Amino acid sequence: MYVGRFVVVGPDVGAYRVSSRSFPNRRIVDREDALTVGPTEDAPETDNPYVSYNCLRAVETPTGETVAFGNGSQVDPIAEKLELGYPARDALAECLLALDYEKDDYDTPRIAATIDDGGEALIATVRKDALLVETVDEPTLVATYESNAPEPIDFDAESAAAAASEAYEREFEHAVCAAGVIRTGDGFETAIENGN
Repeated sequence: MYVGRFVVVGPDVGAYRVSSRSFPNRRIVDREDALTVGPTEDAPETDNPYVSYNCLRAVETPTGETVAFGNGSQVDPIAEKLELGYPARDALAECLLALDYEKDDYDTPRIAATIDDGGEALIATVRKDALLVETVDEPTLVATYESNAPEPIDFDAESAAAAASEAYEREFEHAVCAAGVIRTGDGFETAIENGN
């Protein structure tokens, strides 16, 4: 089954996976302040605005550290609102509502999640027909297609690397790359799986 891009989030762990039929020549790179999805060196040139974006950012908020992740350019304004002190629910809702679903041939939903250093986790999506923001207390998935409403999922990763690998290896079609994040006693640890 093809579900497109997806996020998984729980109180201590999260993951984001790029699945793509149209733009498979992408990878995630670790930049100083973000994990960024972008084309590989051998990718054909494209002017598609949905191919490159920061998919995960950890930021300092007035109450501690929070990580935001998702399938597009909404990750940056969500992270910026969190830094300003917005509650995660408000940052997710406001940014997703403002940017709306992707205006491509498929009306692709935007999906995002947050985890704070206290273990509060939220998952959100904006589709053509709805804006959903939910607090979760167990691993929960939302995808751009098919599973485009939050639903519980079995996800047992105990490290960021395991989260990235588990997301990448899920039985959904067209895996491209994945990022994982885990909450530790010292903040957040991240990892990348580019399928190498």
